[in-house]
Amino acid sequence: MSELGLLLKKARVERKISLDDLQEVTKIRKAYLEAIEEGNYKVLPGNFYVRAFIKSYAEAVGLDPNEVVRMYQNVIPAPAPEANIETMTKPRVSSRNTERFSKWASNIMMISFVILILGIIYYYVNANYENSTKGQPAGGTQRITDKTEGAAPAPSAAGSSIALSEPKKAPVPTPTPTPVTKPEVKLVSSERGVDYYAVTNSGKLTIELKVTGDACWAEVDSVAGEKKLIEQGTFTNGQAKSWEVDGSAYMILGKANAVEVKVNGTSINVGDAPNVKRFQFDLQKS
Repeated sequence: MSELGLLLKKARVERKISLDDLQEVTKIRKAYLEAIEEGNYKVLPGNFYVRAFIKSYAEAVGLDPNEVVRMYQNVIPAPAPEANIETMTKPRVSSRNTERFSKWASNIMMISFVILILGIIYYYVNANYENSTKGQPAGGTQRITDKTEGAAPAPSAAGSSIALSEPKKAPVPTPTPTPVTKPEVKLVSSERGVDYYAVTNSGKLTIELKVTGDACWAEVDSVAGEKKLIEQGTFTNGQAKSWEVDGSAYMILGKANAVEVKVNGTSINVGDAPNVKRFQFDLQKS
C-alpha cells in the first residue's frame, strides 16, 4: 500500500466511512477506490482520471483535494499526451466528414423543397386559368337580356330584366391554434456535490453531450425506481452523444469544463474547472 493510499484510507476509517458508502457518495466504483488505496493505478480507466478520482476520494473523506494532489504529485501518474492525440485524431476526421455530408444533404433538401413549392404554385395557377376560360364564347362574355331566347325569365310589368346574382359563400371558420408548452429545466438545489434540476412540461428527458475540450469520461444512469446504468465511457474532442430517458437520470462528468451539456434543449452550467461534476435531472410529469 502506498503512502498516499494510507493517508486516504486513514481519513476514511477515522470518519467511519465504508468503501460502499464512499462508492455511493463519489459514484466511483469500489474496485477503483480499493486500487487507489493500494496504489495500483493501472486498474483505473486511464491516467487522465487518476487525479480526478483521487480528488473526489479526498474531498469525500474531509481532506483538501488540491493539497493532497500537490503533496503527492510525484507519485500520481501524469496523463499520456501521445495517447490522447492518437485517440482524438480519428473522431475529428469522422466529425468533419459527417458535417460535410450534413451540409450537402441540407442544401439538396432545401433546393428540392423550393422546386416543389414552385411546381405546386404553377399547377394551381394553370388549373385556375383553364377553369376560368372554359365555357366562355370566343367573342367575349355574353350579355344576358330579356331578348335572350329560352334563357331569360319573363319581363316584369315595368319591362326591367331580372338580375342574376351569385349565391353568397358561407365564411370558413378559422381554426384556433393549440398552445405549445415549452419544456422547462431549472436548478433547484446543490447538495453533497450534486446539482439537482427539475424538468417540467415534458414526458421524457433528452440529454445531449458534446466534447469541446480534449477528452472527458462520462456516465449516465436511469434513477426512475431502481438505478440502472445507461452508458459510460471516455468521449474525445468533437464527439457528440444523446440519450433519451423516460424518467429521472443521474450524470457524472470526469472533466466538466471539457463538455457542453443540454437537457431538453436547455444548456446546463457545468462550470469552468476540470473537476468531477455530478448532476441529477428529476422529471416531474404532470
